[in-house]
Amino acid sequence: MNKPMIVRILFLALFLMSCSRSVTRLDPGQQVDLSGRWNDTDSRQVATSMINNLLASEKFKEYATQLGKKPAIIVGLVRNKTSEHIDTDNYVKKIELAIFNSGLADVVESGDFRDKLRVERVQQRDYAKSSTVAQWGLELGANLMLFGEMTSETDVYQKQRVVNYVTTLFLTDMETSKRVWYGQEEIKKYVKN
Repeated sequence: MNKPMIVRILFLALFLMSCSRSVTRLDPGQQVDLSGRWNDTDSRQVATSMINNLLASEKFKEYATQLGKKPAIIVGLVRNKTSEHIDTDNYVKKIELAIFNSGLADVVESGDFRDKLRVERVQQRDYAKSSTVAQWGLELGANLMLFGEMTSETDVYQKQRVVNYVTTLFLTDMETSKRVWYGQEEIKKYVKN
């Protein structure tokens, strides 16, 4: 083999090696922050912290005591008012999971899921054995609705950026529209390029 051919083969080998991809499995709880944007760690930490604060608050405990039973909560809309794409549906599911796992409140289905259950009940009337058909009018009504918004403020100078994410949640009584709990959680990130 001549020298130019060996050089070409080496360049081709180096090029192919540089294009190879490496994948490493990580523990889902491990904190990884590549871009400095909102990520799964932020979502999990904020949801867990906020729901723990809600359920431990004196206002919530007082409400549950006056109600005389475990409150049923429906998690409504959490609006993303940041400048980033944030999957709020994923965040809402983390909130629902934290409430459900606490055992201090029941979670009532919202929106699309509730509509799908109702369609299934209609179909059961036609297709299921009559003794197994789910009955109408037995849904658990929510006592409280949790909703909120996510905002961010960004400060940029040269190759530095500070982003402050603020998540605000409101827990409101369904009958009276009285706010039972109001919580806010912030995450601030410094990113240097």
